[in-house]
Amino acid sequence: MVLKKKKEIQVDAFFLDQQQLEKLQMFSKAGEQNLASLLLHCAQLSDGIQQIQCIKQIIPLVKKMDQNSACDPMVKACLDVLGETYFSLGAKNPLKKVLASSLNGLPEQFMTLAVQSFVCCLREELKTTDVYLYRKVLDNLTSCMEDFSLGRASIKNLFEEVLQFLQKSLLDIQEENRKNHGNRIVQTQLMHDLLIAIKVSMMLVQKLQENIQGSLWKHHESFVWQSMCSLLKSSTNFLMDATLLQTVQTTSGLAVILYTKAMYEPVEELPALVSDLLLGSMKQAGVPAWFVSNCGSLCTEELPDSVLLFLCHGALAMLEWKNGSMGENGEKLLLDIASVLLSLSSELKESSMATSLSRILAIWTNSALAALVSGSPDLKIKLNGNSDVIGKLLEYIYTHWEHPLDAVRHQTKLIFKNLLQIHQTTITGSNEKPDPFFARLIKRLLSLEWHVKGKYASLGCLVECVGTENILQLDRTIPVQILDVMNDQSLAPYASDLLETMFTNHKAHFTLSIQESTWIDRWHDIWVSPLLVILCEGNHDQTTYIIDYYLPKLLKCSPDSLSYMIKILQASADANLGSRSTRGALGALMACLRTARAHGHLELSTIMSNGLVSTECIKQGLVHQHNQVCIDALGLLCETHRSTEIVSMEEMELIQFFLMYNLNSQSPSVRQQIGSLLRKLFCRIQESSQVLYKLEQNKTKQELLENSTKRHPLGILQQYKDFMSSVCDRLFEVLFPGSSHPTRFSALSILGSIAEIFSAPKGQAQVFQLDQEIDSARVRTLIQCFASTFEEIKVLAFGLLMKLRDVAFNLQDSENLDLLFQAAVDLSTSTKPYDCVTASYLLNFLVHHNRLQHISLGKWVEHNPQIGENTSINTVEKNTLAVIKLLLVNVEEEIFKAKKSLLQAAASFPMYGRVHCITGALQQLPFNNLTFIAEWKEMVARLILMSYKLSAVVSPVVQSSSPEGLIPMDSDSESSGRLQMILHEIQPQDTNDYFMQAKILTEHCKVESEKLADHRSMENICTEMRGKERQTCDVTAQMVLVCCWRSMKEVSLLLGTLCKLLPSQATSEHSDGLITVEQVKNIGDYFKHHLLQSRHRGAFELAYAGFVQLTEMLSRCNSESLRKMPEQWLSCVLKEIKSCDPSSTLCATRRSAGIPFYIQALLASEPKKSKTDLLKMTMKELISLAAPLNESSSVIPQVHALNILRALFRDTRLGENIMPYVADGIQAAILGFMSPIWAVRNSSTLLFSALITRIFGVKRGKDENSKKNRMTGREFFSRFPSLYPFLLKQLEVVTNTLNSEAEELKIHPSLFLLLLILGRLYPSPMDGTYSALSMAPFVPFIIRCGHSPVYRSREMSGRALVPFVMVNEVPQTVLCLLEGLPDFTSPCIRQNNIHGTLLQVFHLLQSYLESKQLVSSDFQQGLGDIITCIGTKLWLAKRTNPCLVTRAACLDVLVMLSTHLGKFQKQGMQLFGFWEEMNRVISDSELVSSIPYSSAVPGLIQYLQSITKLVISVLSVTAGPDIQDSSSPVAKKVAKPSLSIVHLLHCEFHEVRLLALEAILLWLKQINSKQIAEGGGVLCLLTDLEGTLLTMASKEKNLQCFCKVLEILYNMDLRNVLPKTECFINMNANELLTWSLNIVDTSNSTEVQSIALKFASKLVIHLLQNHQQLWPGCPNGGQSLQVLEALFELQISEVVLKKWVQLIVYFCGDEQQTEMLLAAAEVLKSVTSFLLINEKLILGLSDTLTMWKCVVLLLQNEDLVVRDAAAEVIQVAQSEKKSSEGTEFALRIVNAPMALDLAFGVLCEQLQRWGEICAGVLILLEWLLGDSNLKEDSETSATEEDHYLFDKGEVNFWAEELTHVSQLSKHLLLLISMTHLTLPDHRELNRLSRIALDQAQLVGHLLRELPPTPEFSKTTEFTRLAIQNERISVCLKILNLLKSDDTCKNENLDK
Repeated sequence: MVLKKKKEIQVDAFFLDQQQLEKLQMFSKAGEQNLASLLLHCAQLSDGIQQIQCIKQIIPLVKKMDQNSACDPMVKACLDVLGETYFSLGAKNPLKKVLASSLNGLPEQFMTLAVQSFVCCLREELKTTDVYLYRKVLDNLTSCMEDFSLGRASIKNLFEEVLQFLQKSLLDIQEENRKNHGNRIVQTQLMHDLLIAIKVSMMLVQKLQENIQGSLWKHHESFVWQSMCSLLKSSTNFLMDATLLQTVQTTSGLAVILYTKAMYEPVEELPALVSDLLLGSMKQAGVPAWFVSNCGSLCTEELPDSVLLFLCHGALAMLEWKNGSMGENGEKLLLDIASVLLSLSSELKESSMATSLSRILAIWTNSALAALVSGSPDLKIKLNGNSDVIGKLLEYIYTHWEHPLDAVRHQTKLIFKNLLQIHQTTITGSNEKPDPFFARLIKRLLSLEWHVKGKYASLGCLVECVGTENILQLDRTIPVQILDVMNDQSLAPYASDLLETMFTNHKAHFTLSIQESTWIDRWHDIWVSPLLVILCEGNHDQTTYIIDYYLPKLLKCSPDSLSYMIKILQASADANLGSRSTRGALGALMACLRTARAHGHLELSTIMSNGLVSTECIKQGLVHQHNQVCIDALGLLCETHRSTEIVSMEEMELIQFFLMYNLNSQSPSVRQQIGSLLRKLFCRIQESSQVLYKLEQNKTKQELLENSTKRHPLGILQQYKDFMSSVCDRLFEVLFPGSSHPTRFSALSILGSIAEIFSAPKGQAQVFQLDQEIDSARVRTLIQCFASTFEEIKVLAFGLLMKLRDVAFNLQDSENLDLLFQAAVDLSTSTKPYDCVTASYLLNFLVHHNRLQHISLGKWVEHNPQIGENTSINTVEKNTLAVIKLLLVNVEEEIFKAKKSLLQAAASFPMYGRVHCITGALQQLPFNNLTFIAEWKEMVARLILMSYKLSAVVSPVVQSSSPEGLIPMDSDSESSGRLQMILHEIQPQDTNDYFMQAKILTEHCKVESEKLADHRSMENICTEMRGKERQTCDVTAQMVLVCCWRSMKEVSLLLGTLCKLLPSQATSEHSDGLITVEQVKNIGDYFKHHLLQSRHRGAFELAYAGFVQLTEMLSRCNSESLRKMPEQWLSCVLKEIKSCDPSSTLCATRRSAGIPFYIQALLASEPKKSKTDLLKMTMKELISLAAPLNESSSVIPQVHALNILRALFRDTRLGENIMPYVADGIQAAILGFMSPIWAVRNSSTLLFSALITRIFGVKRGKDENSKKNRMTGREFFSRFPSLYPFLLKQLEVVTNTLNSEAEELKIHPSLFLLLLILGRLYPSPMDGTYSALSMAPFVPFIIRCGHSPVYRSREMSGRALVPFVMVNEVPQTVLCLLEGLPDFTSPCIRQNNIHGTLLQVFHLLQSYLESKQLVSSDFQQGLGDIITCIGTKLWLAKRTNPCLVTRAACLDVLVMLSTHLGKFQKQGMQLFGFWEEMNRVISDSELVSSIPYSSAVPGLIQYLQSITKLVISVLSVTAGPDIQDSSSPVAKKVAKPSLSIVHLLHCEFHEVRLLALEAILLWLKQINSKQIAEGGGVLCLLTDLEGTLLTMASKEKNLQCFCKVLEILYNMDLRNVLPKTECFINMNANELLTWSLNIVDTSNSTEVQSIALKFASKLVIHLLQNHQQLWPGCPNGGQSLQVLEALFELQISEVVLKKWVQLIVYFCGDEQQTEMLLAAAEVLKSVTSFLLINEKLILGLSDTLTMWKCVVLLLQNEDLVVRDAAAEVIQVAQSEKKSSEGTEFALRIVNAPMALDLAFGVLCEQLQRWGEICAGVLILLEWLLGDSNLKEDSETSATEEDHYLFDKGEVNFWAEELTHVSQLSKHLLLLISMTHLTLPDHRELNRLSRIALDQAQLVGHLLRELPPTPEFSKTTEFTRLAIQNERISVCLKILNLLKSDDTCKNENLDK
């Protein structure tokens, strides 16, 4: 919406030297304009744009001159000056282009003169000898050849000189490049110059061909011929030189072909020569000698792949493919190039090469299309869709369409598109419809699954070829299928593009073929209706992506569809408001309107005036429970197509309404969207206000405006101002004490936007300025935000204060600033780690104050006269220098003390805070614009020295072997000596010698104790830890560790920041930078030392952060010694790793600690565009170490290498450059996994895990079997070809160890890893016949893996087999597997083999039954064969099979078949047979007789669960109408089950009971939600279960089963349950209620408690309702005995009801688990209409208000789910209110803040309805006052704060006490004013007043006791008191109001 401003063009003016000026002055005449005076005037202008205007006047002036003036010396002089000027201008200067285009219009008579001048200038240019100035000459040559006739003529005249210069330049640049080897910056510059030189030479040959043709072939001695040979030779050398940039090599490939084409005769044979070159079949006999001598390397050697690639590119780009000019040879060459490129595709894996290859293949398809137009019939056959070449190209496409590189995927799409055109071209004229090639492609593509991204683009291309209608005829559900895919963000863009292609094509098809307008309805049915259904009911992600990606495209294609969408949604918007998980029609409507308005399809004012959408409707959208509906409603108000559209009053009011309830959103994305939308609105206000100001100024247009808008501009501007002012009031208002983090974040970021958008440029009227809204209280509020525990709040508050700093400082008095400065200095040395961050922000704010030195710093730092006097100097620099000096002095003193006692430092003055503040201050200095250079240099030197000292003090701790558990908790006086002893004890023990020799502990201990004795003899270092009056400080291990590693962190970050100060030009020691080269080298050594020595992860990770800053700076540096450092460091550390020296201190445990970080930083700093030589060298070394060839080599280098490789593969910065090493990494990991040494196995596993993520992507979902992170076998093996033989070989080795004949069991370690990889692959229907990498060889091996003795491996092999078997081959494979199972009579039965086979059958069948091919007849046939075959192996499922595990596996297969067959409706005779067999299996099972085993028998539970599942599956199928109503005798037999569900419920094993209960619950829920017809079969299974369940409930011991029983009873109809309680469990309804409440009370399980409470509540409501119904129905005095009995039975005792209410209150407690809170919310929702909003007070006022208080508590819970569930109480209340009062629109589905407001409103209304206003108001006043005990709170918080180092006090994520207070008080005041409430009973009122006044006094006292600036030093306490203060004052205000009302009324009565 907000447009970007256009960039202004910069034009550099040209200047003439003295000699040129004199020459022109000689000829210019005063007062008369001639050419010389014009040029003179032009040269004197300083503005380039004006010079352009001037130059444009030259030619008109020249044209006026007469014929003879060509001889005029003035003209010659002017043309000379113009020539010199032209060649002096830079290539990118627009003046150059203007001059050239002007001179192109030079009249004929002046051309010769002009050419002479230009030739003269060009000759001078060509004399240049400095290599670094060649670029300018080359640019000039390029300019001359581009559309500049004079330039071309000059080059023609100097053709030989130009050729000679180009020859020379190529050789010189190459030589210079060789000299500068290693200097990347210079080399890169030279490479680009070389590239330009090659391009210019090619241009010369292409554009001036005739110059060559004339003299070229006469004799080989001619200069031109020699030069051409030289150019050809150089280009060949560049092409073969792999050290050059790839672009240089590519261009050289083009040049070689171009020069050869220019020199070769006869031309017809050229294609054959190129073919021979590419195929390597060059016979030197027929080749000209000049070619062999210049391109010998191309003819003799076997060419590298890259050279072949570039030559192919050259041939495709430089030869003429159109018009068939190359004849048959050309066609052969075309096909040869294709075969070479396709063979290269399997070789070139490096990312840049893969990209080039795909681009060149795309060029090939374009060339083939060109060649086909005039090609021979033979070529058409060879390029037909069914030909070999096209088949292989399709293979390439299928392999690369999901390539990780965008560029490759894009080119693949182009190749596919061109292939389709090629095929279409070859079949034009054939009348076969439809074309079989297209038909086959469509069928194959549609059979692919939708997660394959390549499918979308390819289908899109096909749609353009064959039309949407043809594809929809194959499958009408395609649009719905694609929309379903859109809940995955990675697929959504692809899906929406395909849909757009389809519906656009479909619309075009309809408009062409159908004349009437009826087609639009059909089009809507296909493309719009499914969209609306999903928008209303789809899940959050799906609807979001559809709205973002699909909806705008649909509206763009058919804007008229909008009215259709609005009409449908509008009709159901009121009824279908959505919920917290779905948008509903209202949400869908908001989304459609928002999108339409943002894209300019509608105006908001029109739809609101038309009544299409009401303000109420938008309001409901703005506070909807579904976040996205709120955002869409807000977007509807904020986003417009025009950025100057005037904002209406309605919009402003709705925005204010929105801000009341939506600032407290816990979702970061929602907060971000709110900020961005409001920003758009403010921009609109700002831009439209500028338009209004202009209109106000132009009075003439005034009348027009009044007619058009009916609003006066000044009136609108005033409304804008008021609106913005009220928005700011609201935003500052919500920054109250105790406001939550989300609220603060939203308010501060919106205020930041306002400050930015309404900042006034000079002289521009501004509708609103934030400065004017600021007062001292608001500045204080913003400064207090620094005390927030969230850094993002500090950042936002700091940013805002910086924008308002002038106002902010003016409003602060000096005393206050002094206190703030004092607070910052104190916080910088606090022991709480987060305090120093606050200090840093405070100081960074204060240094901007120009009087800081006088107010605060004067006390701390001695005055520096030379700095102080000059006031004009930058305040910030002056103050920062003073602040850093102050901090540095302090920290130096503290380091001195810490050397004596680190323990005391950790407890009293941890030094890291000071260092943090120094780094923070440095980071906001403008280093390129400093005044006190000398002072800063000194300061930097001191800072570096301080860093080293501090590091030396703390490094022993972080470099110890076990830094985490360093110090015992007690604190005796010898603690300092103890620290020394501990540091000796934990010298690193994980160095190389740790693995080499055993440690002898006793000697070790003796030595240590001697050392300790020495220590004791020294003076007791610890005395200074006892201050004069204080006792020994209690230092915890955590404190010391935090002090040390945080100090290391801050030192690293400080040094990293200081490194950036080195200017990039620094070469000598005495540079003008603030830091010297020597200092940088030392810092580098420091980092190296710490990264390779630290053991504490925090320490080395943070040293890494600083080190990265250093390495990035080094790679850009000009100094050679610095630039070479990373390379030297890298080779040193690799050497140390390889050496395996026992004295090495490298850490071999802790995943090699800092070593991987060190190497990562060095490699990541390599420039991205370079050849990445360091990476290649390192990877080669590491892979050779990680997979050593000989066994004897040491372990430690291998461990290090594996750990480093893991870090590198995980580093995203290395990107695609690391992919070529993935295959080697996988091999190293799999081989390492077989190592006998644990350390190697461990590191290998970690590396393997990193590689799996690198290959298959980050796993997002929990579904193990999802196809998301998988790949087709072809894609995997074509990207990592070396893994194909490796994995096959490994599998073979593994399966050979599982030899079934051998007696002993061998377990192979790598089997697991192999199956893990193979399980991630899947076959694709696109797999053709060409693939050499077939998946078939793996199948037999994987099947044999199923025989593994390891259970988990058998399971894995079952999963891994599925991907390797194509869906249509499943039945055959399953039959083979089943036939391989032994018969009952077989002599040797191996249960492991049987189990593995059954698991494989299970997984194959599962994938088969879930596939989409269930309809075909082949499928049913295959299934029939499988069922028959299983029938022969059923002994495995019966008692004849002694192994319970395999019995269970066989049963699992049967369960799956049974479940799936139950879904098929058509059941033939054979299936009856199947059910009969199943009944036999069940009746044979132990479930029917009895179970002779104990639960300890292996596999028993598994077996029982499987057989139970089978029983349940058979029961649900046989109870269905198909079998029950069938008349066949077999069916009748089947219909009688051998086991009933009751039988299962009585089983002694709880696992069986649980499964049965779960089935019953599922059936019940299906019946309750009407998924099954009432008379359905399942209903008969549930009859008469109530008694059994009640009995179970009273006796069940297993917790899970008990919980399920209660849940079933809760879901049953109580009218069926209660009559049976007496009979079955001897309880009446009241006793049952007491029993369930006791369970809630006594159970330990939250699950049981929750369901028991829900059940009890249902009972309570049932009993109360029935009691209510019976009681009024009895005429007074005449109740019958039966009715009275019934009433007595239904009467719940007061005690029970009280207990029930108390339990609900208990469930709503703050500390309860979510499950219990949700149960409470559900209970409250169920009782709302009967108890909470009933006209009668059924429970009495106190209990009813208690339940309302529970609702209020739940609405303020930190957990969003709980709040949303509680908001449903309000939904019920509002819906009832709407239906009873018949209001037009009531807010129902609302978010928690709105629900809280509505809750108080409903409650106050209810008090009026119940007539309980007086009592109710007093209770609500008590709520308002709160019940906290302030004194105790403040004491406990003070003690707690000191104990927990990282505890930030109560972090507030959502609930805000003061929001609740303000809403409650708002409704109370409203109620009092409406009802004119009087309180005759003063006693209660006075009691409340007394409490409130006492509390007010106490709070005042406690606030006065706090130290100065308590918001920083005692944040938690200060906040708590501020909140309570506010509560009390609100309460007192209302109490006074009630009292004054009373007093007035009493006085009136007296009168």
